[in-house]
Amino acid sequence: MATTVQPSPLAIRRPRRGQIAPYLFTAPAVILYIAFMLIPVGYAVWLSLRAYRIEGALLGRKEDVFVGLENYAAVLTNPEFAAGFGRLAIYGVIAVPLTLGLALLFALVLDTPAARLKRFGRTAIFIPYAVPGVVAALLWGFMYLPSTSPFSYVTRALGLGTVPFLEGPGLFGALANIAIWGGVGFNMIIIYTSLRSIPSEIYESARLDGASETQIAFRIKVPLVVPALVLTGVFSLIGTLQLYSEPATLQPMTSEITNTWVPLMAIYRDAFGTDDLPQAAAASTVLAVGTVLVSVIILRIVNRKRMGGER
Repeated sequence: MATTVQPSPLAIRRPRRGQIAPYLFTAPAVILYIAFMLIPVGYAVWLSLRAYRIEGALLGRKEDVFVGLENYAAVLTNPEFAAGFGRLAIYGVIAVPLTLGLALLFALVLDTPAARLKRFGRTAIFIPYAVPGVVAALLWGFMYLPSTSPFSYVTRALGLGTVPFLEGPGLFGALANIAIWGGVGFNMIIIYTSLRSIPSEIYESARLDGASETQIAFRIKVPLVVPALVLTGVFSLIGTLQLYSEPATLQPMTSEITNTWVPLMAIYRDAFGTDDLPQAAAASTVLAVGTVLVSVIILRIVNRKRMGGER
């Protein structure tokens, strides 16, 4: 006679607890993401659809009204906002290629077998990244000012006058230099880590075939670290679009930098200078959406080229 075995209550509860455990572990991160990311973004989008209107005559009161896409139209047709993106483009053309190029160069040098003091080299190159952006801007700002600049001191002694770091086209190079000085170390670590993950057997085979270290670097290492280069490139692009602390810190030192010199400075002025939070929210949304679109487009282009090359 067949008998049926009834499962114990503990055997039924254990799988349920096992299914709940992953959600319990991820719950804090999800809650923080919702509280400090999704809710602020949603509030900014909602605020961008509003506007402040003065109702009444002389003693009228300020009211919050729904205006739809009116703020977005004002942002997209604002010549100062467009000019800020133009300055960002000039700044990015200087800063991004030099940052990635120097980071790749340092990573390749540190990865060569003949390199010495690798640990010291990595630390020395990475240290500027640990300096806060405002501190770095102040540090370089004093070296740019004609009255305190050691470079201008040398040029004056030679009878060449002062170096116009904070005037005209030199301002873009001065700002880009701060970003390059602080960003090379971070990007170098990412690329260097990617280089260290390449199997050493590939290098040994290339050396047996008579390849030099320069040929190994450009024909083997660089193609294999393309994903790291793409990642650092996207990070550098995002950092360029979020440029704020450097020009804002140098603004008191030069008359070339206005309150709308870059988009984030214009957003800060609208939010805290003119108390136009809806306009600032709309501009922030446009900047955020533009950053995401540019990043997605670059990643898709790179992926298509890689897939086409693999075929």
